[in-house]
Amino acid sequence: MEAAHSLTAYLQHQLEADLPFVIYRKPDSSTIQGFFQEDQTLHYAGDLSQSGFVFAPFDDHEKAIIIPGEQAQELHIKGSAEIHAIDTPFDASTLVADKAQHIELVKKGINTIKSSELKKVVLSRKQQLKTNKSTEEILLQLLHDHPKAFVYCWYHPKIGLWLGATPETLVSIANRQLRTMSLAGTQAFLGTNDVMWGDKELEEQQMVTQTIVSRLEPLLGSLRVSEVQTHRAASLLHLKTDITGAVDLTTVSLKDIVEALHPTPAVCGLPKNLAQQFILENEQYKRAYYTGFLGELNLKSARSRARNRRNVENLAYTSISSNSHLFVNLRCMQLREDTAFVYVGGGITAASDPLAEWIETVNKLTTMGAVL
Repeated sequence: MEAAHSLTAYLQHQLEADLPFVIYRKPDSSTIQGFFQEDQTLHYAGDLSQSGFVFAPFDDHEKAIIIPGEQAQELHIKGSAEIHAIDTPFDASTLVADKAQHIELVKKGINTIKSSELKKVVLSRKQQLKTNKSTEEILLQLLHDHPKAFVYCWYHPKIGLWLGATPETLVSIANRQLRTMSLAGTQAFLGTNDVMWGDKELEEQQMVTQTIVSRLEPLLGSLRVSEVQTHRAASLLHLKTDITGAVDLTTVSLKDIVEALHPTPAVCGLPKNLAQQFILENEQYKRAYYTGFLGELNLKSARSRARNRRNVENLAYTSISSNSHLFVNLRCMQLREDTAFVYVGGGITAASDPLAEWIETVNKLTTMGAVL
């Protein structure tokens, strides 16, 4: 299809020229977008006041990277790039190499929660998978399989090649309205969203929601919090709560908001500092950009509006706004030649069962494993 061929051509050109780029599609959108940098400079996002596409690590003490809007070509392809679905069975349960290690890590997390002020910690692992697919094939498959996720392919020669399909919004700001979400709890999708959730998952979801609200209220004031709902993300189900509110970016900066949210309780834990310290000291691998954030940063958009004036009815005028749409980097992989490093994890509380937590990571592997 034309869109797919155009997309493939852009992607191949940047990879062959060894130049930074990102190609992405926002949830429920039919437009594929991209930024294509014209040199290999590594730009840092600083105070998040720049415009472009940001790619930030899990560790908020490390620098976020940006492909600046003014130094890149912008691509808009209307119509999703489609390929035929490839129904290839993927049995993640056979991948048991680090099962004992992950179960011991979870046990350590549970014991620490019971004996300290730590209330929740999100523990993860990295799974190595082989693939004979090209980068273009993987991206097109992700676009086909995940229409409701933020799907992306990001590359910088000094960092590496990352792809993913994340279901979680970190924060979206458009027309002075802020939107974020609380996402926690996981179970396999078995044909229906009408499922029962255990006390552990419901408690975890409530903790995440309350923490996000408490961090944002000093910055925004009034917030609207939805009822908890079951949310499907491909082969998985999660508990989700939508959180919205008005924001005045003349008094509160985007950096203030991002620092209040990242890393979220859904990918780090509670309290944030204790959870992050436990993760960095005990996971035995570097998350890098897994559970970081990525997305559109301060992109300008024009909006036509109607204004009533004396003797002039519905006089149209255009307002320019700066919009940001940032997503948590979940359901992602780093690709190195024929090897993909897939990242999966889960939230640990005092009520967690170590074997069940292992099984949750196995279920989460199916999202990227089926694509590979």
